Amino acid sequence: MSAAERRASGSLATVFAARMLGLFLVLPVFALEAARYPGGGDPALVGLAMGIYGLTQGLLQIPFGMASDRLGRKRVIVAGLLVFAAGSFMAAAADSLGWLIAGRALQGAGAVSAAVTALLADQTRDAVRTKAMALVGASIGLMFALSLVAAPLLAAQIGLSGLFAVTGGLALGCIAVVVWWTPPAPAQPQNAPRGKLSEVLRHPALLRLDVGVFVLHAVQLAMWVAVPALLVQAGLDKADHWKVYLPGVLASFLVMGLTVFPLERRGYLRAVFLVAIGLVALVQLGLLLVAPQPGVVALALLLFVFFCGFNVLEATQPSIASRVAPPHARGAALGVYNTLQSLGFFAGGAVGGWLAKNVGMQGLFAACAGLMFLWLVVAWPMRAPAPPKSAEEVLANEAQAT
Repeated sequence: MSAAERRASGSLATVFAARMLGLFLVLPVFALEAARYPGGGDPALVGLAMGIYGLTQGLLQIPFGMASDRLGRKRVIVAGLLVFAAGSFMAAAADSLGWLIAGRALQGAGAVSAAVTALLADQTRDAVRTKAMALVGASIGLMFALSLVAAPLLAAQIGLSGLFAVTGGLALGCIAVVVWWTPPAPAQPQNAPRGKLSEVLRHPALLRLDVGVFVLHAVQLAMWVAVPALLVQAGLDKADHWKVYLPGVLASFLVMGLTVFPLERRGYLRAVFLVAIGLVALVQLGLLLVAPQPGVVALALLLFVFFCGFNVLEATQPSIASRVAPPHARGAALGVYNTLQSLGFFAGGAVGGWLAKNVGMQGLFAACAGLMFLWLVVAWPMRAPAPPKSAEEVLANEAQAT
């Protein structure tokens, strides 16, 4: 990466990480803490308070992405972070479950993921874009693992309202990062065509990726409806679950670094992508088999394989989407992509909970496996973008042109 690409990748990964840390800190303790609010005895309302963030995110990702194509990435990102911070502080001040739901909905209205991803794509070359997206994915994975350790400790000291206040402060810090650290967005020609939603929705390669990101995040959240209970059933105390999650996440990053980037340069991105889908599908079958009598070692190995497949897909999918999308419609394309991601979260939590209650954990994992194999069929005809050119090749081509 060039110095400018490292600066862009580092700053925008920081924005993603800080924002996701705020969200992840709330999730492990939300259901227990929300029960203390007036109205918190209704499980349906507590579930709505958890899930409504994903719903408003899903509804507004496309408008924010398209606005970033027209008004500029940074301007839209700052506006979205202000909305997210306002929602966080509203949730922090809530004195009833109704106000907590309103705060969570306003948090989700700050739907900047598409604009941030589009800005990162604008500021990186094809040759390093997967690496840049992997940095973002790694930062999110680390924040997830960190939140599992820190959330119970912080909640005991400052409560749920304090966690929401921390989330709002992190969002304001992200604005400072965008304004003063992130490099300026590349200038767009005045006569450049503007992206249209219809153009994005007719693009077969983008539609395959949209289906994929929905399935991946629906399966991820549905899994986590059952996995913590399996670990407890296997004899691992809730306070020690991070001892399984954190090593699995860190080891998967090492595997990804040693495999994805070299294989992408050699033109094997499609094979890596399809294998990763297959790995996540096989993990669901593995969880189905061990669910009746779970063991800590078996679950740890399955989760490690899951993190390997999941992190590869988290790094490669947005990279591919940004490369196959028309440059003038990149914000709109990533808006649709992030919309399906958010709706996947929402569907995974809602449907996963229903499946776990009505058909049991094995039925849940069977449904997740079926979804993953369906995605494998949808993704099979994909054509990966041409292998990115190395810096040496780019310089050689420029020298020939001159």
